[in-house]
Amino acid sequence: MSDFLLSSKDAAALLKSAHAGGQPIAPLRDRLAKADLDGAYAVQEANTQAWLTEGRRLVGRKIGLTSLAVQAQLGVDQPDFGMLFADMAIGDGEIVAAGRLIQAKVEAEVALIIGRDLTHERHTYADLIRATEYAVPAIEIVDSRIADWNIKFVDTVADNASSGLFVLGGRPVKLSDLELTACLMEMKRGDEVVSRGNGRACLGSPLNAAVWLADVMVRCGRPLLAGDIVLTGALGPMVAVKPGERFDVSIEGLGKVSALFG
Repeated sequence: MSDFLLSSKDAAALLKSAHAGGQPIAPLRDRLAKADLDGAYAVQEANTQAWLTEGRRLVGRKIGLTSLAVQAQLGVDQPDFGMLFADMAIGDGEIVAAGRLIQAKVEAEVALIIGRDLTHERHTYADLIRATEYAVPAIEIVDSRIADWNIKFVDTVADNASSGLFVLGGRPVKLSDLELTACLMEMKRGDEVVSRGNGRACLGSPLNAAVWLADVMVRCGRPLLAGDIVLTGALGPMVAVKPGERFDVSIEGLGKVSALFG
């Protein structure tokens, strides 16, 4: 380990520069002075504060690591979260410009749009059901500012949970019209099916992930508020993206959403 360890502020500056310049950096986990969960979120929060100061608008959160298999791979027993800003939103079927991301991958998710503030110390399914205005299908376009996706838990958390962009479907559906746990998902790249799954892949249910996030956000001092978007986590395997590709996602009961890459 280096004798010159990075502070949260210095690590945040490295990631922010990588984000702006499109050049990935080496993993942070062995270079942070505080290389634990709190230290990683301190790096994320430093950049969140910087971006808010620069005028970016916070519009929601993403939940990552909702797959138990991926948690085991990274040696953790919990999900993580990242911030969603308005300039990360891509329209359904809109082309993502070439070069906007460093090493993009896509995954299909259920997005919840919150209609009431969630400020309790501990939330229930009932709280989330009552607070959710509607759901839409979503494609999260993840990215990593860490070279070659060589990440562990500390790296991805510090890097805003490897957030990139996101695409929301345009047809809102009430939770009363959905079976979130059993809903089937299929993602195609062109005519080829590249990912399949269902709601159980997301911590057993997307609502489990949403309850977890609501509680954590209160503890962090950034509670979910009316209007916030919540990307609840992947319903199936993540797929790497190449320029010129198109991905179409269909989620049972929710409909379809597409992402196109220039």
